[in-house]
Amino acid sequence: MIKFSPELVLKAYACGVFPMSERKDDPSVFWVDPDWRGVIPLDAFHLPRRLARTVRSGKFQVTVNKNFDQVIRECSERTPKRVESWISSSIVGVYNELHLQGNAHSVECWRGKQLVGGLYGVSLGAAFFGESMFSRERDASKVALVHLVERLRAGGYALLDTQFVTPHLSNFGAIELPRCTYLEQLQAALEREATFYPFESEFSSHILQSSTHTS
Repeated sequence: MIKFSPELVLKAYACGVFPMSERKDDPSVFWVDPDWRGVIPLDAFHLPRRLARTVRSGKFQVTVNKNFDQVIRECSERTPKRVESWISSSIVGVYNELHLQGNAHSVECWRGKQLVGGLYGVSLGAAFFGESMFSRERDASKVALVHLVERLRAGGYALLDTQFVTPHLSNFGAIELPRCTYLEQLQAALEREATFYPFESEFSSHILQSSTHTS
């Protein structure tokens, strides 16, 4: 039996496959290779005007990789809208290892010392695979996504994979690609280099760039 490990996860991502568990307390994982893949085109990211004002207001302090473990554990929590989580303890453990290796990253939103929203994902070449997000205050996860997109664009990324398209993500311009098209874009992104640290200092609201599309 092949061990579920950081190395296996990276190989899977490079082939267009990602892991999930049936339940939060399920020690096993299965591999997902959907016919249609969700992506957010980085050059067509859609930012609603109201959310842009929230980002600029500085309502949340935004950090990167300050507490990856807390972010993934918050994402794994069951909620009234999600009675079961696909993020199991084995997934939490392996992705924490990926974070220590420099392949997994988190974006956090804080109100004072309280973590109120964030997201995490995996970086490979010029591709970023968004895994999950959570929010304890209105717009917190959305602000984290805006900062992620700006960071990826500045760092030379070519692909932002969202796995699936939800109504929430479609508001930001997420689209579905057939597997063959997605794999072509993935291969092109893997052949390029990108950096998750294009800025000299940590993210703050003032770096929201005017090039981001609003409506």
